[in-house]
Formats: sequence, C-alpha cells, structure tokens
Amino acid sequence: MSLPKFDYIAPKTLNELFELLDKYGERAKIKAGGTDLLIKMNNKVLRPEVIIGLKDIQELKFIKFDEKEGLRIGALATLSEVANNSVVKERYPSVAYAASVTATNQVRNMGTVIGNLCNAAPSADNAPALLALGAKAIIASRNGEKSIPLDEFFKGPGLTVLNSNEILKEVIAPIQSPNSFTVYKKLSPRSAVDIAIVNVGVSVEVKDNRFTNANIFLGAVAPIPLRAKKTEEYLKGKEVSENTIYEAGKVASSEASPITDVRSSQEYRKLMVEIITRRAILEAVDNIKN
Repeated sequence: MSLPKFDYIAPKTLNELFELLDKYGERAKIKAGGTDLLIKMNNKVLRPEVIIGLKDIQELKFIKFDEKEGLRIGALATLSEVANNSVVKERYPSVAYAASVTATNQVRNMGTVIGNLCNAAPSADNAPALLALGAKAIIASRNGEKSIPLDEFFKGPGLTVLNSNEILKEVIAPIQSPNSFTVYKKLSPRSAVDIAIVNVGVSVEVKDNRFTNANIFLGAVAPIPLRAKKTEEYLKGKEVSENTIYEAGKVASSEASPITDVRSSQEYRKLMVEIITRRAILEAVDNIKN
C-alpha cells in the first residue's frame, strides 16, 4: 500500500480533537479504524495533509445500554465488539448481525460501526438496521452536541451532514416495544462478507394480528439508504397474512431505484428487494409471535 505523505496526530481528549479540527479544517481526516480511509488514500481518492487518530480518546470507547435510553454505540466501538456484545445480541440482534457480516474478521477487529456510517456507502451494512430501529446520531464539536435522526445523516454516496469541525460521537438506538422486532438481511454475490447488492432493515410492530407500525430501509438501491415509505404505509393497519407480506414486497420493489453495475443489474436488485423484504417482515413477525 503506497499512501500519500501526511502528518499523524493522536489527541487524548475530545477538547484536543476539536482544537485540531478547528485548526486544520478540510485539510484533515479523522481515523478511527481506518479501514475505509486508508483504502481511499491508497487509491488517491483522498489526500489529507493531516490524519487525526481517535484511538487514544477513551471517552469514545463504549457500548452502553439502559432501560430508559436504549443502546449507545461510541465512535471507537469496533464492529467485532458490537457483534459479540451479549446485550446487543440479546436486545438488538439486528445490530449485532449487521456488524458481524460487515467485511472480514480482520476488518471487523479494526473497523467501527460509526466509521461504517460515516463512510456513507449506499451498501453499508450497519445503516439499515439502525435506521429501522429509529436511531439517533449524536454529533459533537467544540460548540457542544446535537442530536438528529439517523435518517437525516446521509446526503449522498460518501456524503454526510458532518462539517469539517464535527464528529459523529455516537449513535443511540431506542428501546423497542414488546410487540416489535427488527431484522437485517443482506444479499451479496459471493459471501456474507462481500459488499451487499441489496440489504434491508425492517422493524414491525404487531398487535391483535395487525401491523400497527413499520420502519423499512433499503440499502444499495439508491444514493442513500432509502426509506420505503409507501411500504410502511401499506402495512399499517393490515392483517398479518401471507398475502399482506407478499404485497408489501412488491410495494418495496416499486420504491427501489437501483442502478446496474459490475455487481448486479437493476432488474435483479429490484427483484431481490421484493424477496428479501418479504423474508425480513416474515422473520420479524415470527419473532414477535414467539
């Protein structure tokens, strides 16, 4: 790997980090695990003058849960740590699963959930499950912190709402209701660790054998994770049945706007959205009933 020349700085506190971000602005890039950043630098897509490493900032190393606030994942929580955390696996299995199928073991041991979100690839594994859960993004800078819905975080391939002096400090996934369940499903051409050609995050709530709420996000079929609003509206109030779930898959497919590229055709992606959305809804319903 041949990288452009750069200076490396590793602050130990958030205050030091924000001072550096204010000083260097667009000339600097942040490194958590570095699994996406270093590839882009090697391919000469990025040429930062300064890399600011987060590894020594202990305030960002956490996975926390409480019954009131929900699950909090800090900027330095690795994919492996999230995938193997017992509370995440029990209370947020879709989040654990998404982390577990992101890239390879080596990448998961270095890469972070937050880094995967900040990379903002349309096919990112960790976005759909967190979006379906209604997660919030906590953005921090020298001026303090602000919270936004995660579905307002992405602006395009590789683009987020973050300014050069801000970081995504953590994401917070709220407590799920007892009558709801969230599922993440991914289709990749060669293996589970390959980049998804379609992925889906589905959260449904069921009461008295009817869908009372649904959050559905589709990945790799639009410039950003796509909220399937028509599918959500279709499900609400409908009886839980094979026909309802079958039709929901069709609606989801109609909402997708994928492209044809070297990994898959537009037509195949739309078909897989239909099939995978059905499977995700059915799995969520089965878990609620059981």
